[in-house]
Amino acid sequence: MADAEDEKLPSGWEKRMSRSSSRVYYFNHITNASQWERPVGSGDGSGEPDKVRCSHLLVKHSQSRRPSSWREENITRSKDEALDLIQKYIEQMQSGEEEFEALASQFSDCSSARNGGDLGLFGRGQMQKPFEDASFALKVGDMSGPVFTDSGVHVILRTG
Repeated sequence: MADAEDEKLPSGWEKRMSRSSSRVYYFNHITNASQWERPVGSGDGSGEPDKVRCSHLLVKHSQSRRPSSWREENITRSKDEALDLIQKYIEQMQSGEEEFEALASQFSDCSSARNGGDLGLFGRGQMQKPFEDASFALKVGDMSGPVFTDSGVHVILRTG
């Protein structure tokens, strides 16, 4: 019967096995989020909201669509270096060492940094597809893993 339950994971989620601890964990291939607890979704076909509200922290790199920001006129870091920075920020937030808003205000390469990363409400078709898909797949209060777009590497927090 447990197998039938596994089939009913919310959209984007899959069950995986940790190589280091041999524990089962859950990974969402849309948001790149991972967690130990089994994700629960409505699964009742109620659909998704028309709009979501998210904050993000963007780290641009040399291959970004526009490799400059309010922080740095000419961004030369590699995509891997940008990912390393995002991973570090995610770890700091997950450990409780840092707040999302504080890190976004200081380190985001987006002008939304002045608002703590807040992008306000947006609907489908207003953001780059990987960002949009991750934003709509998150539940309010959830944070994504690294999300890659033409702008750079993001971590997204769904706030509404």
